[in-house]
Amino acid sequence: MKRIHLDEDIQPLSAFRANVASIIDNVKKDHRPVVITQHGKGSAILLDVTDYEEMVDTIEMLQDVNQARRELDQGNGIPHKNAMKSVRERLNQLR
Repeated sequence: MKRIHLDEDIQPLSAFRANVASIIDNVKKDHRPVVITQHGKGSAILLDVTDYEEMVDTIEMLQDVNQARRELDQGNGIPHKNAMKSVRERLNQLR
């Protein structure tokens, strides 16, 4: 997903309603979200579905990394050697 261009990607609700098909086509083509305003304030953001899914995947991965860091900080980690052994054992069970 590309960054919003403030001069192009902010649309009042009335303009969005009048041009919904072309705005959606542009979001799909350019992979830039569109901010929809209502009464001069940001109200919603329109994203391409693939970009949204990638964003959610990234957020979930970062949450997992942060959780792992918290657990390590609390002393709940295991040595690398033991982790690798466990992974190898699981892989062998799958074969």
